[in-house]
Amino acid sequence: MSKVLIIDDERAIRNTLAEILEHEGYKIETAEHGEEGYDKLIRTKPDVVLCDIKMPRMDGMEFLEKARDHSPDTPLIMISGHGNIDTAVEAVKKGAYDYISKPPDLNRLLITLRNALDKNDLVTETKALKRRISKAYDIVGESQPIGKIKETIEKVAPTEARVLITGENGVGKELVARWIHEMSPRSKQPLIEVNCAAIPNELIESELFGHEKGSFTSAVKQRIGKFEQANEGTLFLDEIGDMSLDAQAKVLRALQEGTITRVGGEKEIRVGPRVIAATNKNLLEEVEAKRFRLDLYHRLSVIVIHVPSLNERREDIPLLIENFLSTVCEDYGIAKKNMHPDAIALLKQYNWTGNIRELRNVVERLVILGERTITPADVQAHVKL
Repeated sequence: MSKVLIIDDERAIRNTLAEILEHEGYKIETAEHGEEGYDKLIRTKPDVVLCDIKMPRMDGMEFLEKARDHSPDTPLIMISGHGNIDTAVEAVKKGAYDYISKPPDLNRLLITLRNALDKNDLVTETKALKRRISKAYDIVGESQPIGKIKETIEKVAPTEARVLITGENGVGKELVARWIHEMSPRSKQPLIEVNCAAIPNELIESELFGHEKGSFTSAVKQRIGKFEQANEGTLFLDEIGDMSLDAQAKVLRALQEGTITRVGGEKEIRVGPRVIAATNKNLLEEVEAKRFRLDLYHRLSVIVIHVPSLNERREDIPLLIENFLSTVCEDYGIAKKNMHPDAIALLKQYNWTGNIRELRNVVERLVILGERTITPADVQAHVKL
């Protein structure tokens, strides 16, 4: 049941609004001036506030300013019988959700209230989702290699330097790229990811640089490429070692000149994304085999960060298991399960060819098939050691 705080110095209006909203299924708190209203805002944490503007002791505008500082996400609907357009504009500028004149139109009031509550729910869900995403993309580990990576990220992120991230599949190269972006001045702009291994060679140019309508058979409308989408943000070129030589040449030109041309177009478009690349291949060996351009390698590898395999950082396995137990159980909506220390010891001995991605899958399997405490017997039964 949503809670509504009504602040108004006129008893008749307070009682009438309270009676109407209680009938609509809301839980009501009331206050007769701004000071009392502010105290109840702090103590009762309402979902939405209806507040008069002209009141003794603390008027509505003063209450609005204090409430915004204390509870910035709580929607505040201002009500006044002395209002005009200037008052409404001032209230909204100071952070009010909406402004309603007295006597309030009941239908408009109820619609505004529902919309305010919907917005509040959306804000809450968005914050929860951001916390969940942040947790999902955390770099977990206290080993020396992970400590060195975190230290490098702190130094590199604030700069515009291009970064090449190397390591086996499943070690978390994309996490490193994401944290570089999140700790950079571009963090409020998008991080655009391109999996170069997943895009056919004949489409990679269109994917990266976009195309004009009619430039080829299926080009039914103009398309903006990834370089333009990431213009003020970060472009993450994952598995760049799988990119064709022809596409490599065009990427090199974009990096050198800061311009791209859409497929089928003639106009040069200035672009300036920060580029982070990742690969599971040894690019210098690929250069020797003439499958990768040396000049592009040097453009991309201003800073090189190597992410070790899980077998090289076994001391981090207990922390990773604990993290995955929490996230998997939360995803499934079940009480958090535990893992017996001997079960963890068994998993530390495992040969993790799939690295962190494989460990996450194993923990999920054990959560599903194991009991409240996952035992060594569960590991032996459900993991091929």
